[in-house]
Amino acid sequence: MKNFRITTFATIGLFLLLIILDTITGIALWWYLLLFVVWFLVMAMGSFVLSGNFYLKAFTFNKNLKEKKIAITFDDGPNLEFTLKVLAILKNYNAKATFFCIGQNIERHPTILKAISEDGHDIGNHSFSHDVTIDFNSTENWLHEIKQTDNAIRKITNKKSTLFRPPFGVTTPKLAKALKVTEHEVIGWNIRSYDTVTKNPERIVKSISKHIKPGAIILLHDKQKNVLPVLEHLLQFLEKQNYQAVTINELLHEK
Repeated sequence: MKNFRITTFATIGLFLLLIILDTITGIALWWYLLLFVVWFLVMAMGSFVLSGNFYLKAFTFNKNLKEKKIAITFDDGPNLEFTLKVLAILKNYNAKATFFCIGQNIERHPTILKAISEDGHDIGNHSFSHDVTIDFNSTENWLHEIKQTDNAIRKITNKKSTLFRPPFGVTTPKLAKALKVTEHEVIGWNIRSYDTVTKNPERIVKSISKHIKPGAIILLHDKQKNVLPVLEHLLQFLEKQNYQAVTINELLHEK
């Protein structure tokens, strides 16, 4: 939020300076257009880059961690076809993960969410609808989305969700205001698998393994068909490299 304020004040200051110069000497219209374009690009980059902490503070990896611990996270579940199979693979490797769940999917598959909780994994809030236009929400609508999902999680697990991952990884001033009220810890990632784009499991694991380091957070989706071979091979790689897959809460509080 600090970066957003600085950018806003700087833009206002430059705009006022242009008006003064225009009054004194006269300047071309394209100077105003240039300022607008630069402002728009900075705002857009701030929205799409979670690690920049532009509108809000996000935890994207634990840079101070020396132990070989990483967090595997799954977005968009619970999924009827794949999530239980994901849980079985995690159990085989004694690995823990964090599932950022959509409220509508929780209501459709409550037993799967309960299984996630009973297996000792973290459950995070990933909005209620994950609608394609969700990033245009007002603060009130964001609060409704977040609270709906929190209530769905609490109803099934008897646990309060303290973690939130923005849909599409996009942040806005309205979302920042809502999260200030709900006091969720915003969780991003520093290793993106692109498993929704790349279908080849070997290529995905190879890409992930190049960036593995202590404190890393990996983004996967438990709605993708390729999640099962990807997870299997990833856990095999981590085992060979003596890495431990832990929950976000454990990674978050490791010093």
